[in-house]
Amino acid sequence: MKIKEIRSLTNDELNSKLMSVKTELFNLRFQHATGNLANPMLLNSLKKDIAKIKTVLTEREMNISVDVKKAKA
Repeated sequence: MKIKEIRSLTNDELNSKLMSVKTELFNLRFQHATGNLANPMLLNSLKKDIAKIKTVLTEREMNISVDVKKAKA
C-alpha cells in the first residue's frame, strides 16, 4: 500500500483498513506457524502497512500536515 493511497482515505476508512490488515496478519502468522505460508515476505509488508496507517492516524490527531515535496528533499 502506498502512502498516497493511505492519506487519501478518511479516518473511519483507515480504522477499518487497520482492523482488516491486523486480521490478515493474524491469519498469516497462523499459517506461518503451521508451515502453510507460501510467501513469508507478506508478513513484513503487512507490518509496514500497519505502521503507515498508524502514522497517518497519529499525524491527523496531532494536526500535522506533511508536505510531500519537502519530505523528498
